[in-house]
Amino acid sequence: MTVLTPRGPVEVLSPAPARGAELLTPDALGLVALLHDTFAGRRADLLSARRHRTNRLLSGQDRLGFAESTARVREDPAWRVPAPPPGLTRRHVEITGPPTRTMTVNALNSGADVWMADFEDATSPTWANVVEGQRNLLDAVERRIDFTTPEGKAYVLGDTTPTIVVRPRGWHLVEKHLRVRGAAVAGAFVDAGLFLFHCARRQLARGHGPYFYLPKLESAAEAALWHDVFVVAEEALDLPRGSIRATVLVETLPAVFQMHEILHALGEHAAGLNAGRWDYLFSAMKNLREDPAAVLPDRASVTMTVPFMRAYTDLLVQTCHRRGAMAIGGMAAAVPSKADPVAAQRALAAVRADKEREAGDGFDGSWVAHPALVPTARAAFGAVLGEADDQRHRLREDVRVRAEDLLDLGSAGGRVTEAGLRADLRVCLLYLQAWLGGAGAVAVDGFMEDAATVEISRTQVRVWLRHGTVLEDGRTVDGRLVQRTLDEEFGRALADLRAEPGAAQRLERARRIVEGATFGAAFPAFLTTEAYARHLVDLPGVVLPREAPEPALV
Repeated sequence: MTVLTPRGPVEVLSPAPARGAELLTPDALGLVALLHDTFAGRRADLLSARRHRTNRLLSGQDRLGFAESTARVREDPAWRVPAPPPGLTRRHVEITGPPTRTMTVNALNSGADVWMADFEDATSPTWANVVEGQRNLLDAVERRIDFTTPEGKAYVLGDTTPTIVVRPRGWHLVEKHLRVRGAAVAGAFVDAGLFLFHCARRQLARGHGPYFYLPKLESAAEAALWHDVFVVAEEALDLPRGSIRATVLVETLPAVFQMHEILHALGEHAAGLNAGRWDYLFSAMKNLREDPAAVLPDRASVTMTVPFMRAYTDLLVQTCHRRGAMAIGGMAAAVPSKADPVAAQRALAAVRADKEREAGDGFDGSWVAHPALVPTARAAFGAVLGEADDQRHRLREDVRVRAEDLLDLGSAGGRVTEAGLRADLRVCLLYLQAWLGGAGAVAVDGFMEDAATVEISRTQVRVWLRHGTVLEDGRTVDGRLVQRTLDEEFGRALADLRAEPGAAQRLERARRIVEGATFGAAFPAFLTTEAYARHLVDLPGVVLPREAPEPALV
């Protein structure tokens, strides 16, 4: 259908789920169209610059480092970000998850300080999930989210709830179910625009503001685009200037060299930085994949204590606190087992050690993926911070990080094993079949997996294959070994899912996606872009132009 908005017609190319008309109003879509009209060209230019920079890095024409051209921003001791806004003054424990109705209630009842409602890595971007996620946010803000399942289980919102922070999709993702003047709209404009239109004034009336987590940024120029998006939205909605605040996930290797610049570019909208550890690891592998010295061992052995990851987090804390910004730690992805008390205690001990390390390093808070982990994380930060909201006074002047420290993936050490290869392929298969079925966060073998961890897994397999990595037992990772292992893990996954309707068909499609990413001529910059276009776009009778393919970089 076509919706006539103040900005002209917007095409909604697929039927909206229940109450969709309440969200997709002419004025709401008008704001989305305004953001698209104003910034679509600039977004495209920035994505082109990304590809150009990646090609230069992989071809050896360029090398990542701290740019001389922006040294004045890094070295100027005077500037600071604004003070934390209401609702973001204490962030000891933040819980993340997709804005499904069940997760919304569980997260808001978890006892965390912040809930990050994730439209990106933890959401399978079906049109129903996108629209229903916005509906659930509006219902949560209005406190009308309570519901009872058909089985009789009641979900009731408690009296005290965390601050809601929304993570929109990254700049690279599009929403093909909406068109403005014939063009698909950036997912970021849809997610941010609808949330701002429906919830910004409501949040301000309740003493908080509209807050965001910004994913996948690779440069200060990309942060500056978000700054300008926020300014235009504030003007369009008559919001106070600077009332929109954002925390940036430092989850790409290029961004770690521009953390000061990113905070500076966000200006009055800056709130802090987060150590998005899993996407950061994926980005490091992706950008250095041509370097045989950068081949990493089994994913499970690349912990936050290996030198190149420790350099990244230490530098992030130092940068944030020099600028008066909050430094938020990374995700604890363990899912405590109800069926195995010993495994549950082991998982809690690992989370406790991780959060104690982060608090000791100066972080002001951290992430968990499951409500059962909130007390453990709170105790770890409480032991260091006590009643203090944060520890921004700890400037970490002891930290001395060079570009070489951040680029030295070889410092991880460790081994490459058949078990590691199998684990990577199993995660890819099980997660992708669930993603194809509409689930964006999936528990696999005791850990919460999302798009980021699948990106790590598929990239690791491809890099091992690319360099003919030798396993601990002396065998070489070649095409035959990878294909045989993939087939075996497919059979194992099929047995695990045999009782689930439609799982066999989804698993077969997942295998094809993994095979394409592993053996195809081009290295996909992101696994989900092509998979979304092929499998999740539901446009009966509509043929969309294909996105420009990523260049063949390997």
